[in-house]
Amino acid sequence: MDTLSSFFLQKYVPSHSLTPSPPLLLKFNISSLKIDKKCDRLNHQKSMITTSILHQKKLKTLNTPKNPSTSEITKIKKQSFLTIFFNSLDNFICNFIDPPLRPSIDPNHVLSGNFAPVGELPPTACDVVEGSLPPSLNGAYIRNGPNPQFIPRGPYHLFDGDGMLHAVTISGGKATFCSRFVKTYKYTLEREIGSPVILNVFSAFNGLLASLARCAVSSGRVLAGQYDPRRGAGRANTSLALISGKLFAHEECDLPYGIKLTCDGDIITLGRHEFLGEQFTAMTAHPKIDMETGETFAFRYSFLPPFLTYFRINGDGIMQHEVPIFSLKQSSFIHDFAISKNYVVFPDTQIVIKPRDMLRGRVPLRVDLEKVPRLGIMPRYAVDEREMWWVDVSGFNIIHAVNAWEEEDDGGDTIVMVAPNALGVEHVLERMDLVHSSLERIQINLKEKSVTRRPVSTANLEFAVINPAYVGKKNRYVYAAVGDPMPKIVGVVKVDLSLSTANSGDCTVARRLYGPGCYGGEPFFVAREPDNPAAEEDDGYLITYMHNENTEESKFLVMDAKSPTLQILAAVKLPQRVPYGFHGIFVPESHLRKL
Repeated sequence: MDTLSSFFLQKYVPSHSLTPSPPLLLKFNISSLKIDKKCDRLNHQKSMITTSILHQKKLKTLNTPKNPSTSEITKIKKQSFLTIFFNSLDNFICNFIDPPLRPSIDPNHVLSGNFAPVGELPPTACDVVEGSLPPSLNGAYIRNGPNPQFIPRGPYHLFDGDGMLHAVTISGGKATFCSRFVKTYKYTLEREIGSPVILNVFSAFNGLLASLARCAVSSGRVLAGQYDPRRGAGRANTSLALISGKLFAHEECDLPYGIKLTCDGDIITLGRHEFLGEQFTAMTAHPKIDMETGETFAFRYSFLPPFLTYFRINGDGIMQHEVPIFSLKQSSFIHDFAISKNYVVFPDTQIVIKPRDMLRGRVPLRVDLEKVPRLGIMPRYAVDEREMWWVDVSGFNIIHAVNAWEEEDDGGDTIVMVAPNALGVEHVLERMDLVHSSLERIQINLKEKSVTRRPVSTANLEFAVINPAYVGKKNRYVYAAVGDPMPKIVGVVKVDLSLSTANSGDCTVARRLYGPGCYGGEPFFVAREPDNPAAEEDDGYLITYMHNENTEESKFLVMDAKSPTLQILAAVKLPQRVPYGFHGIFVPESHLRKL
């Protein structure tokens, strides 16, 4: 998960002002502002509407029966009272208890410029303003990212935003764009109540007194029946994945939510998918899908032992045997991992989770510079952790893994992994602009249980992807976003891993910069002929969203992945701004019909 750089945002002039709502009076105004969809599209976030409790009551009345029973009237009155009561407590905490907000959790910084949220947009036809969409590119590109439905009054972190999916559906050279919230339990509950309800872990712990107060309010909401934690607290704001033919939106603190696209390009949330069989559980936002076997490999991490649990889902979508990993002795922030044909590789970095820090009013996620990073290696089809082993890898802190495979030249005794290493990891939670992500090739000797590493690029690279057909297999090309500095992305590069030797240096073979004031996101590779086994690995397209901060316009770009300049083949002007976000996926037209 990629952390917002508060320092960078301080230097960026906001395109709108987040004006706080009036102080708490007898009217008990709510503690957040609801995004006005029309205002967002027409005025680019230059004004927001205030949602009052009176307006909430009117909305609730529209959804109640014409002749409600006495019990229904009592329930409505109770919920209205609880909303007023708890929101007034939230207001009090924000106004009188919260210490000054750090830039990394100050919504006036975090939600500035193109990080600001947008409203939903139904399917809308788009104009191709440059080139033409390739005839073979039919399907939907969907990208996930945080987009709070309420502008917060108190502390807010980028990761706290509700998941919003931005989809471009392409068919016959024409494009349709749509933006929809993932209708999670959190989103639906808070929309019905009219204000935030569920505690935000990344920003709620802002000083001891304010943290204790927020925990007390949250506990009160649960005891009063306003919020049921068994139904999850996730935002589904990080990524998307096709698992056993079904599309899901992911965030690692909860189970994934099923997603469907209609024939006209609209996005529908099908609901929380409890294929893991438990209510209080979660799943990584970066599952690995083997396209040959149809299997999905995944994990979850926890505050409590076992701190890491590995599992897989077969091609029919059925959960297989779980492997709890007790050799991980403390909770660690494990956002991603890698698989090869016969092994899985887990990173244990210096980014640790300390639940006790919440009792001190601190965020439970922090960097422990005294800890030595490790890699854990285990057979891919292990039934327990007896064959797992760990190796120290000093100075190696990864958030995302690109790929891994076993070298055939030495009989499979070496695993090669490619991943960006966060140099300056101590800044990753507060000053991402000071972190340099060095793309590295890591060789793990299975016999000697040793590790060697070397960089393959000198640029600051993250959000790296490959041809999805090569997951777990030896691949040659990596496509990565260029940060200058992060979290803003100024372009994309193509790295040729076959050029990597002990003294090779930078292996970049193609580059595309977006231009002054233009910033993009994670690229995604789409094969031109996905069903052709003889097709070259880089025969396809790179697609992404790009936003021009000078004109406040967003575009969908299609680039030639084989071109030495990553030539733009098509640019589609989008009918509304697309905020910077996280990870995406391309779903071919043939798959869309089956969702």
